Amino acid sequence: MSYGTASRLAALRERIRALEHRYGRVEGSVRLLAVSKTKSAAMVREAFESGQRDFGENQLQDALGKLDALSDLPLNWHFIGHVQSNKTREIAARFRCVQSVDRARIAERLSDQRPPDLPPLDVCIQVNVSAESSKSGIAPDDVPALARRILDLPMLRLRGLMAIPRPEKGLEAQRLPFRRMRALMDALAAEGIALDTLSIGMSDDLEAAVAEGATMVRIGTAIFGPRDRAR
Repeated sequence: MSYGTASRLAALRERIRALEHRYGRVEGSVRLLAVSKTKSAAMVREAFESGQRDFGENQLQDALGKLDALSDLPLNWHFIGHVQSNKTREIAARFRCVQSVDRARIAERLSDQRPPDLPPLDVCIQVNVSAESSKSGIAPDDVPALARRILDLPMLRLRGLMAIPRPEKGLEAQRLPFRRMRALMDALAAEGIALDTLSIGMSDDLEAAVAEGATMVRIGTAIFGPRDRAR
């Protein structure tokens, strides 16, 4: 059964390549994370068959069944949702990357609970760049201290920053929070904390993210179609 995932993926990759060219980015410098939350294992498998390897989930219980059903495939699973303390053990054991670390206690638990036979867990710090009370994420001013703490944890590897800014209309308005994220990453580099991942941008603000230096974009709807249910 075909879900149309292959054709949507091809169109999205072509759009990303065109945006890289438009904004002077190196071709292939923007990595695609397919956000598969609420989608079936069959749809993920179809995306894999079209060359996709990185997938994002934000609800642990929904994700575990997919991880089990697709354990025969070499997939890179990223956890992109709010990390609850009582879920860190399974997240640490089952995912390649956690993009939503926003407090030291969660980072410490992930490091302590990462199985010793696995490589260190890749993590990104989630930044509440728009200062929204309804969203997870650490304040920009608090990022350096959390970054330094993560660097001290033996089973974590700090890769970068992630943000989900407030939705804005218009390209220029969308670019502003992403520009702040890029400046924050540059400031960390000036302090000797060099990172390689800037995870910003989703289906509705993809162009703004590429324009402002995203190295990873998190796309769901443009690959898999509308969500199966509100979440």
